[in-house]
Amino acid sequence: MGVALVTGGTSGIGAAFARSLAAEGYDLVLVARSADRLEAMASELRALGRSVEILQADLADRSDVGRVAARLEDPANPIELLVNNAGFGIHGSLLDVDVSQHERAFEVMCLSVLVLSGAAARGMLPRGTGKIINVSSTAGFVTMGNYSAIKAWVTSYTEGLAVELRGTGIGVTALCPGWTHTEFHERAGIGASSIPNFMWLDAEQLVSACLRDVQRGKVISIPTVRYRTLIGLARLAPRSAIRSFSGAISSSRRKPVTTP
Repeated sequence: MGVALVTGGTSGIGAAFARSLAAEGYDLVLVARSADRLEAMASELRALGRSVEILQADLADRSDVGRVAARLEDPANPIELLVNNAGFGIHGSLLDVDVSQHERAFEVMCLSVLVLSGAAARGMLPRGTGKIINVSSTAGFVTMGNYSAIKAWVTSYTEGLAVELRGTGIGVTALCPGWTHTEFHERAGIGASSIPNFMWLDAEQLVSACLRDVQRGKVISIPTVRYRTLIGLARLAPRSAIRSFSGAISSSRRKPVTTP
């Protein structure tokens, strides 16, 4: 099956991709910040008989992004599939004076996606084959702060890349999951207790659905009928209704303010 490179491949959706791809026969290149987590995931996948290379990198650091890009373009060690999964939640206001969290989010979830997808495509073009998966979100179809704006960009960018690569043999897919059982919300400090149980997804199941969509050549993958229905309705709804819905959801997810 060749080699797949997964960013943020040590937890959540990224780890689910790494496990699923290993089960399909891919060898892996794992990219993440934590050396300990990288070693633990590599050991797990090697126990399945897969070859695993690890790259410790912070994708908010442009020199680290450059190292990963160089690996993607290395003709001596070709990458057949890229999963741009690294990311995090943004628990902040668009009115924050300190924009460092937003700046880091742009670096990790926009710029690195642009740089790494381009590097992967350049490496794949001479072979006329390859797959690029950019993990976006259904949040990109609503208006919940900067996270929604970033994920809307990821989806739109992926569609643009798919247009540019049409006819080259390289497939490009944006995965747009809904609420998924991972450590994402807890690490971001986002309250999610008000989300109904039926809206939650399993990371392994959504990754399996995405990989099926990739094989079918789908550019946008929205796992489950319920989310495809909801997003279909969102695309038809007036933007004023989307803003009202987004405001209600954002309010319900905020942590309550505590006072001494």
